[in-house]
Amino acid sequence: MPVTDLVPIIRIAARGEGLTEDGRHSPLSAPGDLLAIDGSLTWGPHHIEPACRHFPKCGGCQLQHIDDASYADFLGQRITGALGQQKIAAPELAPAMLSAPKTRRRVALRAERQGKKMLLGFNEAQTHHIVDLKMCAIMDPALFALVDPLRRLLHPMLRDRRAAGVQMTLVDQGVDLLIEKIEVEGLAAIEALNDFAAAHRLARLSVDDGYGAQPRWEPEPATVTLGGVAVPFPASAFLQATADGEAALVAAVEAIVGDAVLVADLFAGLGTFALPLSDGRRVYAAEGARDAVLGLKAAADRTQRTIAVDHRDLFRRPLDAAEIDRFDVLVLDPPRAGAREQMAALAASTKLRRIAYVSCNPSTFARDARILVEGGWRLDRITPVGQFRWSTHVELVAAFTR
Repeated sequence: MPVTDLVPIIRIAARGEGLTEDGRHSPLSAPGDLLAIDGSLTWGPHHIEPACRHFPKCGGCQLQHIDDASYADFLGQRITGALGQQKIAAPELAPAMLSAPKTRRRVALRAERQGKKMLLGFNEAQTHHIVDLKMCAIMDPALFALVDPLRRLLHPMLRDRRAAGVQMTLVDQGVDLLIEKIEVEGLAAIEALNDFAAAHRLARLSVDDGYGAQPRWEPEPATVTLGGVAVPFPASAFLQATADGEAALVAAVEAIVGDAVLVADLFAGLGTFALPLSDGRRVYAAEGARDAVLGLKAAADRTQRTIAVDHRDLFRRPLDAAEIDRFDVLVLDPPRAGAREQMAALAASTKLRRIAYVSCNPSTFARDARILVEGGWRLDRITPVGQFRWSTHVELVAAFTR
């Protein structure tokens, strides 16, 4: 084949496929690979053997075939590409933080009974078919150790061709397990759940049969430690995907907050940022989820941290400019939809001088950043964080100043 028939892959596109300079897409290719006219690939220096036998069928990972340098570049390119679409010049990007394999401390799996067989795993990419996990290169071993025992537990509880959800989170006391869409009927099923929880020393076992999570086993209250403080952890509550990812996000936010004394934390959750920032500072923490608010309040009161916790829906009732101007620095960590409703007041504020914006969606971040930049803010620095290793999910911490 003539050399001219081979076209190099120059980068990874948003959905994980390789991209040539002339716009051709090639699945499962890496930067430096050579794409032939017939679609075949010649591997380049950045193409590696996947770490998991289920790749690429399993939807849990999309990028196990590229090396860490290419993965870090992908995270940065997702961010700069989103900013470019909003006509914003990309600032300095700090080196990307990548979580190590087998450190994911929360997962959501699907289970389905098929006759005598019980499937448990992630969905196959872009389908509802379950990849029955025999190994996992991203899940913490303490979580994966429960996969096979869960198959045996769930089989008699599900009717044929019926599916259930399984959420597992590592908390201070062990594994917090939530099983969804099952009905626990009869003494045998109740005893099976209790025996399972005791045998595997679960922190908590909850069941959601359609009316909300109900704890069935919890020897002591489940907590997560944030900023050195144990916080009550509601079933299925949000927790950063990895411990080192959380540490990287907190460190980047701390660097932006610096010597500020009065800090606002919007979309505060259980206090991922509010609690570490409250060490020597006064923090206002706004959150819309009632259970998270109660947990953060309890933790702050018990440790006498100076945190004013406000149960507030920031989509319906964002802070106005006068409220914002009371603070030295503002931290916000919105969900994937971003914080469009809050941006106008931030752009209109006159006294606030620093913003730390934590995002899990480069597209909505860039949209919100455009409003700030048009309002006179400067985007100074971005730290990419790859907690969801080998996926196309990108997180970041951005520093804005006036």
